[in-house]
Amino acid sequence: MDTKTNIIDRELSWLDFNARVLEEAYEKENPLMERMRFLAITASNLDEFMMVRVAGVMDVAESGRNKLYPSGLTPQELLPMLDHKIRDFVEKQYSCLSRSILPQLEKAGIRFVEVSELTPEQWVHIDAYFEKVLFPVLTPMAVDRSRPFPRLANKSLNIVVHLREKQENEVVKDKKGKKGKNTEDREAFAVVQVPSILPRFLELPETKGEDGSKQRSFVLLEDIIISHMASLFELHEIVSCSLFRLTRDSDLSIDEESEDFLAEIKASIKKRKSGRPVRLEVQTTCDPDSLAFLEEMLPIEAGKVIKVNGPLDLTLFSKFASIPGCSNMCYEPIVPVPTPADFVGYDDIFSAIRAHDCMVHHPYESFDVVVNFVRAAAEDPDVLAIKQTLYRVSGNSPIVAALERAAENGKQVTVLVELKARFDEENNIHWAQKLEKAGCHVVYGLSGLKTHCKILLVVRREEDGIRRYVHMGTGNYNDSTARIYTDIGVMTCKEPFGSDASSLFNVLTGYSRPPRYNRFVTAPIDMRPFFKEMIEGEIACAAQGLPSGITAKVNSLVDPDIIELLYKASQAGVPVKLIVRGICCLIPGVPGLSENITVHSIVGQLLEHSRIFRFECGGKPRIWMGSADWMQRNLDHRVELVFPIEAELMDRAEEILDVMWHDNVNTRVMQPDSSYQLVDRRGSRKLLNSHRAFSDMAREAAEKALAAVEPTLETTEFKVHQPAEEI
Repeated sequence: MDTKTNIIDRELSWLDFNARVLEEAYEKENPLMERMRFLAITASNLDEFMMVRVAGVMDVAESGRNKLYPSGLTPQELLPMLDHKIRDFVEKQYSCLSRSILPQLEKAGIRFVEVSELTPEQWVHIDAYFEKVLFPVLTPMAVDRSRPFPRLANKSLNIVVHLREKQENEVVKDKKGKKGKNTEDREAFAVVQVPSILPRFLELPETKGEDGSKQRSFVLLEDIIISHMASLFELHEIVSCSLFRLTRDSDLSIDEESEDFLAEIKASIKKRKSGRPVRLEVQTTCDPDSLAFLEEMLPIEAGKVIKVNGPLDLTLFSKFASIPGCSNMCYEPIVPVPTPADFVGYDDIFSAIRAHDCMVHHPYESFDVVVNFVRAAAEDPDVLAIKQTLYRVSGNSPIVAALERAAENGKQVTVLVELKARFDEENNIHWAQKLEKAGCHVVYGLSGLKTHCKILLVVRREEDGIRRYVHMGTGNYNDSTARIYTDIGVMTCKEPFGSDASSLFNVLTGYSRPPRYNRFVTAPIDMRPFFKEMIEGEIACAAQGLPSGITAKVNSLVDPDIIELLYKASQAGVPVKLIVRGICCLIPGVPGLSENITVHSIVGQLLEHSRIFRFECGGKPRIWMGSADWMQRNLDHRVELVFPIEAELMDRAEEILDVMWHDNVNTRVMQPDSSYQLVDRRGSRKLLNSHRAFSDMAREAAEKALAAVEPTLETTEFKVHQPAEEI
């Protein structure tokens, strides 16, 4: 292993995770369009990795600081390792596209064509498209003494045009002064941006294959532009056209002590657009003179140039995978149950929560339950106050609309909007200002900390006094991502949880001292000591011969102290089962160190996002869920929340963990050499795909609950009182 300690470098581990996603693009058992989607996801992932993580390592390396990462590597040692691994990964991406996906796509009657392959009818089609749509949008930008090299947007797709201008000059040809003319070629360069406002691909008129079958053909936008480039530079001869794409450092540096924090965030977002170049992607066919020109103008070192054999920016295939007429080449959609079993038979959501704690498993059970909870609170005359944290929300958020409506109805609405949520800053600024205009009290988070906890508090006046209803979750209040991220939410009105929720919001919005909570465990103060105590408790149980065990499901396992504690637990004989989707810096299965630790990674149709922690506790198991991963940033630099699962929901929580652990379709098992292998299916009676299993379980539970209630109580959805103007 290329490590100097018992900890794998987090950046190298992340690249291993992205490789597992790429394996799904290679997997022939996956539907073809889903394979394209997985390929696009790996490209999007790599973009962000370059903009943030690689850029950060570059900064530290160039600063000359003698920093040592937990893996034992210095930034200077890590950079060449990252570069080698990234280049190898990019080669695999394009090999997957050209050798695996595109040939299968062609067999299915769909192909991307070069302009040289176009039929006369197709040429007429793209000529018309260029004249009517493209030509008015394009802006050729010449580069010379009077026109400097343009400021290129991060991740934008551009074409560098190498031009030659023939110029006739008068010269003296002989001693008698007789004049003549010669022709001198003058080199020039220009840049044309491929418009991101238009679709990246254009469907052409159908053709017929050799067997007479219909063929759907597509051409890339940049190929149309290049084929018509002469119309943009009529006075020049075009030597070559080369596609390129620039990636910039996009990690924000924010002065949190600024008097106007909102203005500081906006200024930082603008700086992101002009961050220094960290990667230049070009095609292998790029003209050497054009490449030298780009390296000089940007400027960027040759070592940061990546040449690819195919179309730049593979994220284009995310939209292509959704073209009409190809549903047979996609996953069967997972349709959420409209009314989860816990809510069947109740007239309103408040009575359901009063009756028992409720658990909602997304996306198998509809996120509409959470949206309707806020909507019901907004319209209910007995609701006095709503308090909520927002980290990432959708572009047209029904949650925000409900909070606005609540403020208009005179409720006391307090919303903590985290403006520092990476790449969602602009979106969150928009929603924060919208909420403020509606009359909500908006807080922008705590200085030096990101507020990452997911919590919603509704204060309601009832016959027996004030009652607090609480929703706690593992994922964001985002109706869009709730369709593809697996998350869990718990709703309760038990007083200890309500009291803790009020105390937490007082800390977030005021100057309250962090209290001793009844049920909550929060970062950055209590969470690290809590997990330390729980792991050490399992070690003590093992020493006493009592039942012991740790099961944790997280997105990332990075924190060195947690890893060291897990190694100690393994050495003490504690069985440790870890489900880690992404980065895992722990090394399992090493004799004398971690032979009692097993690491699974689930990568499939849905993105695993929930965080669950189970401790055996001497035979009386306890489970916590929440927003925190086992990373330094979550434990020390964010406001996080994990909450206990009460007795009435324990069986279901146990079942969720058990199904995920026995998934043998989407699971890869981490090896002692840090590689991952698909779970061994030998001896398995049947395949278990946890994503499909949970969908079936949710539907069956809802049907069973519906069959058990009185016919007069049957309900498929909660009735929500709509504002008058929406009726």
